[in-house]
Formats: sequence, C-alpha cells, structure tokens
Amino acid sequence: MTIHVSPVRRNLNFHLPKERISRWNGGGPHFTQFLNALSVFFPEGERFFIQSVRNYRDQVTDKKLQEDVRGFIAQEAFHGREHEEYNEALQEAGFPVDRYEGIVTNLLETVKKYTRKDAQLGVTVALEHLTAILANTLLKHPELLENSDENFSLIWQWHALEETEHKAVAFDVYKQVVGSGVYSYLLRTTTFVLANVIFVSLLTPFYLDIIRRDKQLTNMKGWGKAFQYLWGRPGAIRKVIPDWLDYFKPGFHPWDHDNREYLKSAEALESFVLNLTPIEA
Repeated sequence: MTIHVSPVRRNLNFHLPKERISRWNGGGPHFTQFLNALSVFFPEGERFFIQSVRNYRDQVTDKKLQEDVRGFIAQEAFHGREHEEYNEALQEAGFPVDRYEGIVTNLLETVKKYTRKDAQLGVTVALEHLTAILANTLLKHPELLENSDENFSLIWQWHALEETEHKAVAFDVYKQVVGSGVYSYLLRTTTFVLANVIFVSLLTPFYLDIIRRDKQLTNMKGWGKAFQYLWGRPGAIRKVIPDWLDYFKPGFHPWDHDNREYLKSAEALESFVLNLTPIEA
C-alpha cells in the first residue's frame, strides 16, 4: 500500500524567551547547545531546499504532488522564518551565528553555482531524509524535551512533526524528474554521503565553538549527560543509524518508515501554539 500524507500549512509563532536560549533544554547546556547548533543551518538550508524543488516544479505533472510541493514550500518557509528568530536569540546571547550562517550560505551558493540542478535536488532529498529520521527520534522519545522551556520545546515538536509530514515530497519530485534507474540511485546515494560528511564537518566546529563560548568545555558532567542523550539513552543519534542506512536500499522510499501516528498530535499542538501569550520585550 502506498502511503500519502499531504503537508499542512501552519503559520505559527513561538514567542521564544531569548533569555533562556543557552539553558532551555532539561538535558543541560551541552544538549541544549547541540540543538541550538542544529538551528544555525535551518534558515539558509530551508531556502536551498525550496529552490531546489522549485527548479522542477513545472515538470511535476501529478496533481497531488503539485499540491504537496506547495505545502512543502510553505512549511519550509515558515520553518526558516521561525529559526531566524531563534538564531537571533543566539546571536544576541553572544554567539557568532552570523558568521556560522555566512559559512553555510557561501557553501550552498557554491553548490548552486557549480552543480547540476538534479544534484541540488539530490542534496535536498538527502538532507530531508536526515532531518526526517532525527525528527522521528524526537517524536518517539519525548524525554529528549522533558523539563524544558515550553516555547522552545514546542518549536522543536512542531518542526519535527512537519518534517515528518513532508518527508517524502522532495523524494517524490526527485523520482518523477530524475527517475529510478541506475543513474538516479548513484546520484541519490552519492549526494547523501557527501551531504552528510559536509554537514557533520560544519556542525561539529560550530557546536564546539558555541560550547567554548558558553564556558562549558571543561564541564565533564555536562558532556556525560549530552553523551547519554545522544548515544546512550535515549540515544538521539544512535537510534537513527538503522534508518540512516536504509537510504542505500535501491527501492527505498521515506514512507518505508511509517510513523504517521505521531501526526495525530499536530492539530492539538497547532491549537496550543496559537494561544501562546507573546513574551513582553
């Protein structure tokens, strides 16, 4: 049975308390800053994803997929906007997010300038899979957000739900316009490996620099707790390894990982966020 889930447009604002930016997660400063470091990539990354799909929008002939593309673009645009506010809080707290984002922007501009459009779409499909499996871990293990600031917890839950909701859209566009033959498989898997290597090679120094500026490099207890969250229990990174490897299956599709049950909470979360009280400046 083919699974089809349509992305829903949710124009939400999370009114993040900027003073909590470095200590919002119950897992401690090191896990907080790991998630903060991930946020650095989203505004520019989402814009790249949108453009790589737009490059082929005129070639999408399936009516359902056309509507899914519109929903995908809307969701990614809202994600970028909310993470811009998130990253502004990091910048104001003394972390050089503008410099980090400049590095990401230059990299993505280089990719757009020197690679084919099908390769750019391949990068998007690759990183959409990565974000989808990380989102699944966050949804499957709510303890990763336990004892956390409500507003920050909500933005990550919302982002995870929508990454799940639209996780197959770019892939389905890729399959329609690039195909499903040998070239398509080789391009898809090669861009996946390269995108992951480059992403980790940027995330690691950004994260360590944030930790250093937060004066937490020598906090061994904090490192231990972050290791537990990421690699022990619940193991946010450890748990994604099998799903990560599934991407190399020739017949892989994102909905092979059927986690639609988490989407049942989307409507309640949207209603709750819409009633959030803005934080006074």
